[in-house]
Amino acid sequence: MNRWMRKIAVALIAVLTFGLYTPTYLIADENNNKEVISPEDSNRGNVAVLPIRQEAQEETDIIRTLTEKAKQQSLKKFGPKISEKVEDEFMEVILPNIELALKSIVKEDEAAYISITEQPSNGYGERIFNLHNEQTNQDIAKFHVRRDNRPQEGYWFNFHYHVMEDNFEQHHALGEIYYDKNTPPKWMA
Repeated sequence: MNRWMRKIAVALIAVLTFGLYTPTYLIADENNNKEVISPEDSNRGNVAVLPIRQEAQEETDIIRTLTEKAKQQSLKKFGPKISEKVEDEFMEVILPNIELALKSIVKEDEAAYISITEQPSNGYGERIFNLHNEQTNQDIAKFHVRRDNRPQEGYWFNFHYHVMEDNFEQHHALGEIYYDKNTPPKWMA
């Protein structure tokens, strides 16, 4: 089977099963240039059998996807006026901390059912996004940014998250970014 046909078949099956099953018998063994036809044909001698699931790789892909969505939601929340001042520092300091938090929050058995809410709060609201478990229909974490006006220092953005285990009460710090002494505009402005 042509390489592109295998790739299309693997992608279609993965999409149709929501990523829960990837047909490894269609994937080529790149190291030995042997084609994997099926586990039953492995006794022919010219066929290699690959492991059925690669959990660590799947979890990494899910975390990477969630991190990318978190980045998009954060930049959407900032709006163009705030983004131009804090985007670089957000990417260097806060986003890696968000990724670490996602790795610690998302459990391996729930990873396929986790989604990120699409609408951050505007105005003066704190919500950037929530992590939502589609299977249980519950939020498992809430990521926020708060404006702090420190006397004689100016405005800071305090990034933090809350988790379901403590009823969303405790703040788990992600970091802070200095804005300016002037009042920042409303979110999404």
